[in-house]
Amino acid sequence: MVQTPAYTSPKSQVELEKVERQEEDIDLEFLYTRDIEFRQETIYFLVVDRFCDGDPDNSEGPNPELYDATQTDWGKYWGGDLQGVIDKLDYLKNLGITAVWLTPLFEQVEGLFIESAAIHGYWTKDFKRLNPRFIGKDENPSLNETQDTRDTVFDRLIAELHKRGMKLVLDVVCNHSSPDIDGVKGELYDDGVKIVDFGNDKEHWYHHYGEVMDWEDEWQVQNCEMAGLATFNENNADYRNYIKSAIKQWLDRGVDALRVDTVKHMPIWFWQEFNADILTHRPDVFVFGEWIYNHPDDERSVEFANNSGMTVLDFGLCVAIRGALGQGAEDGFQLVQDIFDLDSCYCGATELITFIDNHDMPRFQSLNPDPQMLQVAIALIMTSRGIPCIYYGTEQYLHDDTNNGNDPYNRPMMEKWDTTTDLYQYIRRLSGLRRLNPAVALGGQWPKYVMPDVYCYTRQYRDSRCFVAMNRGEAITVDLVETDFPDGEHTCILTQRKFEVQSGNIAALTLAAREVIVLSHVGERVKGQTIVRVQLNGVDTQPGEVIAVIGDCPELGNWDIGKAHWLGYINQNTWFGEIPFNESAGKLITYKYVMLREGISPIRENLVARRWVLAESGTVKWRDTWAW
Repeated sequence: MVQTPAYTSPKSQVELEKVERQEEDIDLEFLYTRDIEFRQETIYFLVVDRFCDGDPDNSEGPNPELYDATQTDWGKYWGGDLQGVIDKLDYLKNLGITAVWLTPLFEQVEGLFIESAAIHGYWTKDFKRLNPRFIGKDENPSLNETQDTRDTVFDRLIAELHKRGMKLVLDVVCNHSSPDIDGVKGELYDDGVKIVDFGNDKEHWYHHYGEVMDWEDEWQVQNCEMAGLATFNENNADYRNYIKSAIKQWLDRGVDALRVDTVKHMPIWFWQEFNADILTHRPDVFVFGEWIYNHPDDERSVEFANNSGMTVLDFGLCVAIRGALGQGAEDGFQLVQDIFDLDSCYCGATELITFIDNHDMPRFQSLNPDPQMLQVAIALIMTSRGIPCIYYGTEQYLHDDTNNGNDPYNRPMMEKWDTTTDLYQYIRRLSGLRRLNPAVALGGQWPKYVMPDVYCYTRQYRDSRCFVAMNRGEAITVDLVETDFPDGEHTCILTQRKFEVQSGNIAALTLAAREVIVLSHVGERVKGQTIVRVQLNGVDTQPGEVIAVIGDCPELGNWDIGKAHWLGYINQNTWFGEIPFNESAGKLITYKYVMLREGISPIRENLVARRWVLAESGTVKWRDTWAW
């Protein structure tokens, strides 16, 4: 059931009546029936104000002084809006984009802070209203008041995305509101009605501990301010109910996924509560967070990724790729493999969001202007484990190297929409690979040849395979490379070159300078009335050991280990598989996991069997930890 929020706003009676109507319509099976699978997606991250101006009439917004029609003042708005995103959806779909991540769309403070307006969307004034600069000049910005009619350009954007089979990722920030602008700091509204500001905070909606002075002090990072931003007090239940109720309204409008800003600045218990409530409200929403510069060696960021209820942006891999390919580090691709070698730290390495640059760091081409090296970097995130995210304009080689490309020069205006660039076509083909070959989206990853300049690896899931070879240096021939591919001739999907595989190997692999080779072999897909995607963590298997699922239904062998369903090895911490259910779809089943090794008695989990009500159809995820 949907939880009725304890926080009551000035317009809460209308909201409560809507919640009560929703409660009458909700079937508890919804919790088990629907899920969202994001591993086959290709995400495109765009700064709304800098993407496309589809509606010039809204550009000046509430304060015309914050708009620069010449697009030369990098701290002011340049006119991009949601109509502009709609206008370019066919361009994005043709590129192979399946999910569009937008910077926050909430109403922002209208003023300058250190000569910059809130063009990025992270200084929110009202979490329940749309930024008037992004919608029609005469449209109602209130989500509450347009919930029934759903007649804003935001709603049209969602409809147009879904019509094309694309998803919307909404950027949200729960940690802070706004800095001091014209003597007012942290002014917060609930659908147009003021709740609080930082200087008049009788109900303690904000922390008042000053700036972070020691970034190694966890308490300061979670309670003190960064860059003068008013920091919310997560201990205040009214605040928590407000922020969750606001985000639920966006989900009710059709948002498919959330990207959550600055997650390291709030305690993990807050995120556990947040995600529990969000996923109860919408079980089929995907959530990922920004723990800036997280790394698999950082225990706190790994704990967050494993226990918060959301995955994270993979900064560790991003920094390694930028070092190896953008800055020419001596260790080269070994830096990248060092990150992959630590994948077992994560309970869901295949769901980490991978990227090579974003709005907070210089674009890749500001590090290395070579367009061919950019293609190598893109191919790496498009074919390795994780969910790739492309920063807007990359496919057009968009970059501005003023001040080495640092903020704000990493946010230039999108200039062209050429569908014939090499990288545009490159991304298009690789995105298609991700959708067609389950090894790329779901499978494990095995290094086959790792040198500073040359990197070869295989992705594998069931009988599907993908082999990738890339070269950051000059032309080279590798004498023998294992591929795990079936013998025969295979054609590279990028270059159309043909390669002969014998005994699973390519005898002499020749790579041109900055060349990437991608071979694909697609096996039979799992089919069933209900498909359960099973992920088991926390079982430290040794070579020769395998994991299976047994249970009290025909699909799981009716407790007969000889008929159990085998899982596939992802890494030392993770086993994964898809189980089709037909006869048992819609029924209550019990199951547990078993470890088998030749010559040794099977080891069963030490627990009373798990119970699950299977959906009658669709896709479900089990995320379990081995019970010793």
